Amino acid sequence: MIKRYCLAVLSGVIALIYAGWLSAGALDEAVRRGVLKVGTTPTYVPFEMKDKQGRIVGFEIDLLQAMSRALGVELELVAVPYTELLPGLMAKKFDLIGSGMTVTQERNLKLNFSDSFIVVGQTVLLNPSLAGKIASIEDLDEAGYRIAATEGTTGEAAAQRFLGAARLSTFTTPEEGVRQVVEGKADAFVHDAPYNLIALARPENHRLFALEQPFTFEPLAFGLKKGDYDSLNWINHFLNQIAQDGTYDRLHDKWFKDTDWMAEID
Repeated sequence: MIKRYCLAVLSGVIALIYAGWLSAGALDEAVRRGVLKVGTTPTYVPFEMKDKQGRIVGFEIDLLQAMSRALGVELELVAVPYTELLPGLMAKKFDLIGSGMTVTQERNLKLNFSDSFIVVGQTVLLNPSLAGKIASIEDLDEAGYRIAATEGTTGEAAAQRFLGAARLSTFTTPEEGVRQVVEGKADAFVHDAPYNLIALARPENHRLFALEQPFTFEPLAFGLKKGDYDSLNWINHFLNQIAQDGTYDRLHDKWFKDTDWMAEID
């Protein structure tokens, strides 16, 4: 009887431990592993991009580096196309998404988001032939205009929503979308404001002009699997901490006020 009782207790303990393993959050697993794996698409200047040495750098990458140090682990960046970020998270190829992802209601049905670490919006880059003709996003909503956007982004969604009468083409990278406008193959490119402002500063794009006032409100955040509330709690406290201790402002100024980093980008 005692033997059976002890076996039952032992089985219960093992079951509790196993259940704990199953319910462990992504950050708990990263700490046990010693590595935080983050899925990213390094084409979103200045959040995540490749420098001339092929390293992935940027504002969001620096936030992730700070996060990894606070966790006491190494950071491993898993580069995938933007459309593969959510499937990769679901397949446990990485612990979280850190790729300039906008919080939307549709995405929030599929994953949980941390508090936002920055708010951006969509703006428009225009071919110089439209100077004096286009003053607002509404002016582009005509069948004769050709719009470029990046596949799978909120720029594409915004173009579909606000420019339904125009002809929309999507491209794998924002660089290709901008190139379409430069070469006159598209009239306008819709993308996040930070990227478009920096794209305008590139010599090859100097003839373009912009509707600089964002026409959408888009908070960017880190994405995790649904139900991982322990990891969300830790990340939100981390974001609050770096906002209070000056780390966030220092990194923000590095990427959005200084321009030295642009010489190192491929």
